[in-house]
Amino acid sequence: MFENLGNRLQDILEKLRRESKLTEAQVKAAMREIRMALLEADVNFGVARDFVARVSEKAVGAEVLGSLTAGQQVVKLVHDELIETLGGKAQQPTLKNEGNVIFMVGLQGAGKTTSTGKLAKFYKEKGRRVLLVAADTQRPAARDQLRVLGTQVGVPVLEVANGETPEQTRARVQEFQRGDFRDLIIVDTAGRLQIDEGLMDALSDLKTAMQPTETLLVVDAMTGQEALNVAKTFDERIGLSGLIITKMDGDARGGAALSARFVTGKPIYFAGTSEKLTGLEPFYPDRVAGRILGMGDVLGLIERAQQADLAQMEMKKAGEFDLEDLLTQLRQIRKMGPLGDLLKLIPGMSRALPEGFNVDEKQIQRIDALISSMTLKERRNPGILNASRRKRIAGGSGSTVQEVNKLIKMHEQMKGMMKMLQGMQGGLGGGKGGKMPKLPPGMSGMGGLPGMGGKK
Repeated sequence: MFENLGNRLQDILEKLRRESKLTEAQVKAAMREIRMALLEADVNFGVARDFVARVSEKAVGAEVLGSLTAGQQVVKLVHDELIETLGGKAQQPTLKNEGNVIFMVGLQGAGKTTSTGKLAKFYKEKGRRVLLVAADTQRPAARDQLRVLGTQVGVPVLEVANGETPEQTRARVQEFQRGDFRDLIIVDTAGRLQIDEGLMDALSDLKTAMQPTETLLVVDAMTGQEALNVAKTFDERIGLSGLIITKMDGDARGGAALSARFVTGKPIYFAGTSEKLTGLEPFYPDRVAGRILGMGDVLGLIERAQQADLAQMEMKKAGEFDLEDLLTQLRQIRKMGPLGDLLKLIPGMSRALPEGFNVDEKQIQRIDALISSMTLKERRNPGILNASRRKRIAGGSGSTVQEVNKLIKMHEQMKGMMKMLQGMQGGLGGGKGGKMPKLPPGMSGMGGLPGMGGKK
C-alpha cells in the first residue's frame, strides 16, 4: 500500500542524508516536498500540514542545522513523527476474563463480515471461547457468509432473525450462554451503503441492548478521504473505541490509513493484510513507519517465521542438504506469506531491489511440482538423476528437462552458499549440523531461487 509514498519519502530524505551540513532553507525545501508527497498519497490536508510543521519545528528547535549528522537526525524526526501520526504505542482491545462483547460496524464492502471471522480466529487461537452473532439482516448473504466463516474457524454462530428486536437478540444470546458459555461475543452488524439516519438509529439501539465492551469500525483503506468522514460520523452517532483498516495489501495510496488515527483520535487495533482468515495482524505504528521509510520490519519477519514453525527446523550441514530438505523448507517459508512481501520486511531491501523486481510465485510452485515428481530416493540423492530420470520428472511435473537441470544447478549453488554461511557462523554456535541462531532457518537459500526478478 505505502510503496509509492515510501519511495517518495525515501528519495527526499536520501538527499538530506548526503549533505554533510544542512541549512534552514534546505530543511524547508525538503519539508515542502514531504508535504506534497503526503498529499499525493491522499493523506488528509490538515494531517499533512501539521506533520510537516511539527517536524520542521523540532528540526530547528533541536539545533540540528549545521551538525555533521543533521541529515540522519531529520530522518529520525520524520520516522518518530510518522509513528506518532499512526498512533504512537501499539494498542489492542482490552479483554476481561468474561463478559467481552465486540461490536463490529462499518459501511458495506469494507470487509466487516470477513474481519469478524478473522477476529474470531485471532482470539480463538489465543484461548478465547468465541461466539459470533450474525446481526446483519440488511444484506441477504451476510448471515450465510458468517455461518461459513464460523464453520471454518470452528466457532458457533447465532443468527439474528428478520424483525427481531435488539432486546430479543440480547435474550437469545443470554439463553445460548446458559447452555454453552462463551467469554467473547463478536457481533457483526448491518453494513451501510452510506450514512443512513434510520439504520444508524437501529444500530444505536442494538448497541444499547448488547452493551459492548469494544466498538470497532472497519475502514476500507481503498476509499481514501471518504473513510475519514465515515469514521467521524460513526464515532459521533455510535461511539467508537478503535479501528480495523482493511485491504492494507492493496494498491491504495495509503492516505486513509495514515490519517485515520490522527483524525478520529481512535487507535488502529488491527490491519487486514489478505483475504485469508489468517490475514489479520495487530497494528504496530513503529513497524509501519519503518516499512514506509525503508527500514524494514525484522520483528514482523521473526513473528511470521515463528508462526510457520521455522524456528523448529534443524539446519543440516551443507553436504547433507538434499532436495527433500529444499522442498520442506520451501513449503515452510511459503507459510510465512508471499516471498516478495517477506523481502520487503528486510531493512533496506525495498530500495536495494531493482525497479520492477518481482518474485514469480508460480515459478516457486513449479519447483515444488518438480521435486514432488521425484521419488524419495531421488530427492535424497540427486546424484542419481541421469538423463532418463530427468525426462520422467519433467513429464510428470508438466515441465521441461531444461527446468529440471536448472533446479539441480540451483540446489548445488545453495549447498555452496550454505557451506559459506555455516563457516561464517562457526564461532556463533552453528555450522556443526545444529541450529543456526543468527540466520532465520530456511531463509539462506532464498537468494538462489529462479523466478526472482524481472518486470512486474
